[in-house]
Amino acid sequence: MTKSAAAYLEQANSLVPRLSVEDAIAKHGGDNVVIIDVRDGKAIDQSGTIAGALRIPRGFIEFAADETTPHYNDSLSKDKEILLVCGAGGMAALTGRTLLEMGYESVHNIGGFGDWKEAGGPVEG
Repeated sequence: MTKSAAAYLEQANSLVPRLSVEDAIAKHGGDNVVIIDVRDGKAIDQSGTIAGALRIPRGFIEFAADETTPHYNDSLSKDKEILLVCGAGGMAALTGRTLLEMGYESVHNIGGFGDWKEAGGPVEG
């Protein structure tokens, strides 16, 4: 049985809680909060990103989040609250599903970077 992109996205959205941009902005800079922009570098170069966000493309997240790989990013400890952002929210949801499957417990989708910027959240680059 094959599975469509829409089915993957529907499942990811059902598993990964959505956090409002306003609530995410309030959490920004917290000691236990890590924000990850999962867009590719070209998109980030064109629009900027959330100030202080890690830049880990969706296609690399498994390696950055797995402490057994040489590419592990120690900012991604499983006791942190992980907030994910992308262009519109879809890639963030799919990335969140992956992180949950890898044992991360506090993962939230904050949607698209444009919403963050429009709401006055701090940006860089």
